[in-house]
Amino acid sequence: MSRVEHLAEGVELWLGDCLDVLPTLAPVDHFITDPPYEQRMQALHGEFKLRRTDGGPQRQALDFQSVQDIREPFLDQVKRLNKGWLLAFCNVEGVGEWQAAILAHNLKFKTTCIWNKPDATPKLNGQGPALSYECITTTWCGKGHANWNGGGKRGVFTHLTNSAERTGKHPTEKPVPLMRELVGLFSNEGQTICDPFMGSGTTGVAAVRMGRKFVGVELNETYFDLACSRIADALLQADMFVAPPKPMKQEAFPI
Repeated sequence: MSRVEHLAEGVELWLGDCLDVLPTLAPVDHFITDPPYEQRMQALHGEFKLRRTDGGPQRQALDFQSVQDIREPFLDQVKRLNKGWLLAFCNVEGVGEWQAAILAHNLKFKTTCIWNKPDATPKLNGQGPALSYECITTTWCGKGHANWNGGGKRGVFTHLTNSAERTGKHPTEKPVPLMRELVGLFSNEGQTICDPFMGSGTTGVAAVRMGRKFVGVELNETYFDLACSRIADALLQADMFVAPPKPMKQEAFPI
């Protein structure tokens, strides 16, 4: 059963299945999200042969299902709700599947960006190069020509996985500096960003600090509670030159 927390004006977090919640929402300006991986990558996270022996942080097994069965209904809702960009993280093997599904929905697949990870886990058995990046598919869902704030900037974003603000409590947690850069490039102040696979809330943290409104959905209650806490803290730490979302108005009680 869904539950919603209103943290500020235009900042609402939903506990529930995004396929149940999204049909109840009004249109938003952009989707920026990290959906579950394809089944093969989901399985790799739990394999013993990927365990680290160098004292670094272990790759965690994933406690959620792959994207395979939900991609199509998810894109149905994106097409209905989204007025701007869809940014979706995926592994490189999944790019083709995302592109095919996006084009089948008559959305404008643009390009695939790269998150370069200088501190990625090394290939511990030495039998080949380590995977040191993730892909970000970019799709324009709005009317007319696509627009962003990056001019001719290249789509390669270099950020440490283990940034200073990392909680380590979600297996695929993204760094706040990466999400701040993406939010700044692909949205404008005052717009609403939706993350239907919210996890521990990093997209929301970046969004509210930069003066965007935010709608997040998360199925796992532990991650949802963590996201609520992190985003509530972020509302108190907005950028100096950005107006944060306003506090919720207290409704007057009838006398």
